[in-house]
Amino acid sequence: MTDIKAVLRAQHIETPSWAFGNSGTRFKVFAQQGVPRDPYEKLADAAQVHAYTGVAPTVALHIPWDKVDDYADLARHAREVGVGIGAINSNVFQDDDYMLGSVTHPSARVRRKATDHLLECVDIMDATGSDTLKLWFSDGINYPGQDDIRARQDRLAESLAQVYERLGDGQRFLLEYKLFEPAFYATDVPDWGTAYAHCVKLGPKAQVVVDTGHHAPGTNIEFIVAFLLREGKLGGFDFNSRFYADDDLMVGAADPFQLFRIMFEVVQGGALDDGKEVRSTTQFGGSAGGEAPRRVAFMLDQCHNIEPKIPGQIRSVMNVQEATAKALLVDREALAAAQTEGDVLGANAVFMDAYNTDVRPLLAELREETGLAPDPMAAYAKSGYFEKIAAERVGGTQAGWGA
Repeated sequence: MTDIKAVLRAQHIETPSWAFGNSGTRFKVFAQQGVPRDPYEKLADAAQVHAYTGVAPTVALHIPWDKVDDYADLARHAREVGVGIGAINSNVFQDDDYMLGSVTHPSARVRRKATDHLLECVDIMDATGSDTLKLWFSDGINYPGQDDIRARQDRLAESLAQVYERLGDGQRFLLEYKLFEPAFYATDVPDWGTAYAHCVKLGPKAQVVVDTGHHAPGTNIEFIVAFLLREGKLGGFDFNSRFYADDDLMVGAADPFQLFRIMFEVVQGGALDDGKEVRSTTQFGGSAGGEAPRRVAFMLDQCHNIEPKIPGQIRSVMNVQEATAKALLVDREALAAAQTEGDVLGANAVFMDAYNTDVRPLLAELREETGLAPDPMAAYAKSGYFEKIAAERVGGTQAGWGA
């Protein structure tokens, strides 16, 4: 139990700046009181999540939503409020020029514009101390014959190579994939295999990020996780939930058992052993070229439309903690023995015993041992922070999608 607590105490779950702004569905965004008006206030809110959970010490930024004149000053402010700057997320999907794609666009001018933005994001990494760039492209086509599918892959590879060459020591990029939307006929990075192929060709600084909501119904996400971990190419997660075709609900809401299964593969693959790196078990892993494999990043990627922002993030962090604790409770020796003996039901029983364990008392005890309140949700509600920001943040323009 001591070892389990040590792993849970060292867990690091990154929060996204955009989760604290107004966001919602394509149909409606509902404004709320106390929403941040700039990146500085977003960081202050994110710091509350870390203050009550103890495991959310960094905040991902989204450019240009979090654009400021002085990124070093923004990083300084983050430290002052008790957090650090995490991954830098690029945005090449909200400009009119990108109607037919960004880095895969038929026009060389548009591709140059998109790639320049990605390189700008690496500059921001340098200024903030971030070591991770996250790339997601909405690029694709809606109609057969609209563009050359193979040529678009060539254009994508060319842009990724330019960004890869710009990365400094200790920096990496994570390539995200999405089954569809907004490209409904052919998406340029539609699945983990496409992302993996591009990353393998580029080298150890390129890894795949798994968004838990970006798959067809019935997809075995834990298999993808296990495979990428084995190859040393799992760079991180975007945690969220989906009930149908969107992916911005709170992690663990739609299928907590799936989250447990994913976290078991994370534990099994050694991704929580030291919190720093995961070593490949094959010759094709992330250590190619003499560079050490990189840590797996655990980040929330959610947009809170009807639930309050900060409590939504606190609850999400707790959901990941609970799934992780259950995964750590799996008796792996007993499981391996049952698997070796071909004891199908026995192996499944070991697995289910861990999942059915109530780990909330364990986590409450862990928080108290680290000087935190046992119930983060209740502690935040009693803090008066929401009432404070609701009164203070009057006037100005609230942050939201695109700002």
